[in-house]
Amino acid sequence: MLSEIHIAAPAKINLGLNVLPHRKDGFHSIESIFQAVSLKDELFVALEEGFGKCDVSCDGLVLPEENTVTAAYKAFGAAAGIQPLSVRVKLVKKIPSGGGLGGGSSDAAFFVRALEKLHGVTLTEEQLDFIAAQVGSDVFFFFHCDDDGTGAAVVSGRGEFVRKIPCRPDLHIVLAFPEVHSSTKEAYSLVDAWFESGEVIEHPALSELECMYNAPVSDWRFKNTFTIPLTAQYQKIGAALECVRRSGALYSEMSGSGSTVFGVYASRAEAENAAGFMDCEGLKNTVVC
Repeated sequence: MLSEIHIAAPAKINLGLNVLPHRKDGFHSIESIFQAVSLKDELFVALEEGFGKCDVSCDGLVLPEENTVTAAYKAFGAAAGIQPLSVRVKLVKKIPSGGGLGGGSSDAAFFVRALEKLHGVTLTEEQLDFIAAQVGSDVFFFFHCDDDGTGAAVVSGRGEFVRKIPCRPDLHIVLAFPEVHSSTKEAYSLVDAWFESGEVIEHPALSELECMYNAPVSDWRFKNTFTIPLTAQYQKIGAALECVRRSGALYSEMSGSGSTVFGVYASRAEAENAAGFMDCEGLKNTVVC
């Protein structure tokens, strides 16, 4: 049996994100295209003596005692019907927290994949869905990513309905990180207030998303419900998005509940040139994917 695993956990972007009004159960339904990207956290997971203990550390970051990794550990034991072996987890963060890139959810999902290998078990789809429901809505998508961290899907419901679609290999993406931390709770509060004011935004229908994804990028009409209220709240996000647009992006948006913005380009060379342009414009924190 394996005693230690090194695994990478990819970030995701929302190419479009339609947030529907607040549900009675406290959640919001969404309609979105999720796309995994090459920016990844790393997890080093090693077995320890005993059972039932999950020790997580991350250099340069103070993690709360209860976090997505510890929540995934507990949910794994409950789903598998076992007391899991004790593990020590070293997390190397490259995906910025509060960036709308699903880093914590990805860490949880790929940690569960590591736990499967360390315990010699293969969880069913129903067991994985149980874990995702306990940990976070984006975890559903990451369980559908391939082992190499690639994947794309049409996602709906609170995030639990995931329909995988062929991942386009021709998308050259630049992620840009304005110096803003946007909590999911605050972002949804801003959207709810925006809904209550009577504002609306036209989104493509759920049935159109895959077809639009496969169309030329310059024809994309995806929208993110969070973008208008978040850019109104945080000038830096709006300025970063405008910088991405001026860099020659075929398509640009904010990912998730922010604050990361991104552009899609026709080639790797154009993406790298765009990142250089953003740096010259003062938007220093960029990653070419």
